[in-house]
Amino acid sequence: MASEKGDVSVDVNGDIDIDKVVNEELAAKENATATENLSKRRPKKINRQNSREGAVPTGFVQGPRSWKNSRRSRNGYGRGLPKKKGAGGKGVWGLPGSELLETYEDVDDPNFDAENMSNGDIELKAVVPEVSNDEIRKKLEPIVLEYFENGDTHEAMLSIEEQIPLNRRDSLVEQLIEIAMDHKPSHREMTSVLISDLFPYTINESDISKAFENLLANLNDLILDIPDAPTVLGNFIARAIADDCIPPKFLISTKEKSDNKDFQEALSRADILLSMKHGLVRLHNVWGVGGALRPVKALTRQMYLLLQEFLSSSDINEASRCLRGLEVPHFHHELVYEAIVMAMEANSAVKEESLCNLLKAFSDAILITPDQMERGFLRVFDDLPDISMDVPLAYIILDRFVERCQSFGFLTENVIKKMPSRGRKRFVSEGDQQFIKNHKIDH
Repeated sequence: MASEKGDVSVDVNGDIDIDKVVNEELAAKENATATENLSKRRPKKINRQNSREGAVPTGFVQGPRSWKNSRRSRNGYGRGLPKKKGAGGKGVWGLPGSELLETYEDVDDPNFDAENMSNGDIELKAVVPEVSNDEIRKKLEPIVLEYFENGDTHEAMLSIEEQIPLNRRDSLVEQLIEIAMDHKPSHREMTSVLISDLFPYTINESDISKAFENLLANLNDLILDIPDAPTVLGNFIARAIADDCIPPKFLISTKEKSDNKDFQEALSRADILLSMKHGLVRLHNVWGVGGALRPVKALTRQMYLLLQEFLSSSDINEASRCLRGLEVPHFHHELVYEAIVMAMEANSAVKEESLCNLLKAFSDAILITPDQMERGFLRVFDDLPDISMDVPLAYIILDRFVERCQSFGFLTENVIKKMPSRGRKRFVSEGDQQFIKNHKIDH
């Protein structure tokens, strides 16, 4: 019968089971070793950021399967970028831009021919798609309209070089002139300046000549929208010759190409302009002298000449046409100012009557707005002390002229209220009072 005492077992005969004791001791040692190893192993440190700063734990360890195909560095010191900037390993895309340095040939392409690709008989060229005239006009029109607003030829040149291909620059000039024909003379002048500035950097002589030939051939269609197209086109041709964009022989060589009436009329117009005395110099004003880009002195001079011509001819319609041609509605107060000063300097009832009729006609046609009319009179009132130094009777004549204009009914109450008075200063001697009184009655 066996008994137990501690960890040793004894059978009936009193013998000890040694194998069993040995196995139990080995098992105890293994358990002790495993416990010691677990106590020595350090737990993996997980770095966490302060959650108050809006951060999230960054120590999450991915499983071995997610790292299997990763191309990132595994030493823990990298920034997570691909090794060798994407050029290392098999099956990767390679460095950015490396595709431009390699020649790619797809052997699986049914059109691939290994013999032809290796002989050197194939030459690759860049193909520029053909641009139609409608597409060119669609691209060019915003550029031209912006140029009409700011007058910056350099900016227009950069836009044209970016938008219009080199092989269609002749169509560019053609469309540019067609757009200008639909606008006023000041815009046509700006178009001539633009063509001159584009030559020879953006356009050449051949482009301009070919454009004029196409426009001359299409004159019959242009006349439907622009009745004076032959005259306008003749002005453009003459101005281009005066600016040395095309040679004078262009007229001689082109006249023989057609017997069309309008065709010949445009060339004859250009020939006449170039044959005038000092024609090349006068052609700089072939489109007139109007426009806000003109100097103030030049506009003032043109208004003065307009008034002088009106006093000679009394043609209100011609004066109206000339004033509209100046294209400066914001500067019409200068015409009012010049008319009043001219009336005071003339000291003539006939001229005062004519100038008053002219201002009345301009006011009725709203060619001169009430604001511009009032501003012109107030400018004279402010400068009256200086004007009276040259015109001693300036106050008397101005008073008479304002009364006449008031009777015509185109002056505002503000002008009449601000009419200056002579004050208490004597402008003439006491013996001349009767002379002035009789002079005022005669007029």
